[in-house]
Amino acid sequence: MCRCFHPDQPHLADMATCTRTVLKVFAGCQKQLLRAGGPVYTGVSQTAPRNLPVRTFAAAKAQKKVKKEDTEKEEKKKRIIDDKDRHKPFGKTAWVPVDDVYIMRYYPRTIHDVNDAIDMLKKYQKLDFTPPEQPVYIDLMLNMKLEKKKKVDPFVSMVHLPHPFKTEMNKVLVFTEDANQAKVALENGAVLAGGAELIQPILDDEISADFYVSVPDILPKLVQLKNKLRKKFPKSKRGSVGKHIPKMLDLFKTGHEIMVESDCFVRTQIGTLNMPKEHILKNLQTVLTDVCSHRPANMGPFIERAIIASQTSEALWFKSDDVLPKPAEEEE
Repeated sequence: MCRCFHPDQPHLADMATCTRTVLKVFAGCQKQLLRAGGPVYTGVSQTAPRNLPVRTFAAAKAQKKVKKEDTEKEEKKKRIIDDKDRHKPFGKTAWVPVDDVYIMRYYPRTIHDVNDAIDMLKKYQKLDFTPPEQPVYIDLMLNMKLEKKKKVDPFVSMVHLPHPFKTEMNKVLVFTEDANQAKVALENGAVLAGGAELIQPILDDEISADFYVSVPDILPKLVQLKNKLRKKFPKSKRGSVGKHIPKMLDLFKTGHEIMVESDCFVRTQIGTLNMPKEHILKNLQTVLTDVCSHRPANMGPFIERAIIASQTSEALWFKSDDVLPKPAEEEE
C-alpha cells in the first residue's frame, strides 16, 4: 500500500486521493490482463460457483399433489356396482363354479339355506370321522350403528333353549341378608346364599359361581365386587336383580347366555351335532329371535352376517332371514 505524506503537514484528504489512485491503477491492470487472455489471480478460487442473478419476482405457489390412492378410494366409495342383471359378478369368474374343486376368491361366497348348512355339517362329520357329539356354534355380526355416530349398547341376555344340550345345571349364588329368602334360594337350587359375609371369600377366590343374582336391598353393599365379577355382577337389565328369587334361579340355572363381544359380534353354542336337525333349528331360531329383540325401532336388518360351524368343520354362511319368524303382515 502506498502512503503519501506531505513534507511539512500531512492531510487526510491527500491520503484518500492517493488510495483512489492506486485502486484505479489496479483495476486498469486487471482489464488489460483479461483482454490479453491471461489468467487472473484475484485471490478467489477458480472452482467457486458463479453468482446467479437474483430473482426479483415472487415464485408461483406450488400446488398440492393429490395422491392417486386417495382419489381411487373416493371413486370406489362413490361407485355402486349393481350385479343384478350381469352375466357374472364384477371382478369374478362366474356366479357359480362348474367343478366341485375351485379357487374360492374367483367366485362369490355361497350363502346356504339353514337346512342345507346343517346337513353339510353332519356330512362333514361322517367323512372326517370326527366325534358326533361335538358342539355346533353360530357367529353373528350385528349392525350396531345408529344416526349421528351413535351405536347400540352391547347387551347380555338369558334365554331358555327349547332343547337344552348341557348335562349340568349352572351354579347360581344368591345375595340376600334375609334368612327366609336364603332358605328359599337353597331350596330352589342355589349353590350358596348369603349377605355381605360372602364378599371377602369371593375376592379371595374361595367361592365362585357361574352366575350371581341379588335382591335390591343388598346391592349397594356389593359395589366392591364390580371389578371382580365384571359382566357377572348382578344387574336389573340382565334380570339378575329382583325380589322373585325362584323365578331368577329358574332362568339362570337352566338358561343360555347370549352376549355381544367386540362391539358387534355374538358367538355362542346352539347345540351338538348328534342332535336332530329339527332341535338344532329350533335352538337357532330361539337365539336369533332374542338377538333381534334388541334391535332399535325404525332400524333396518340387524344381522349383517350369519355363520354356522361345528368344532371341526369349516364355517358355512347361512341366510338368517329364513330362520326368523315372519311378521303377521308378511304372512297375510
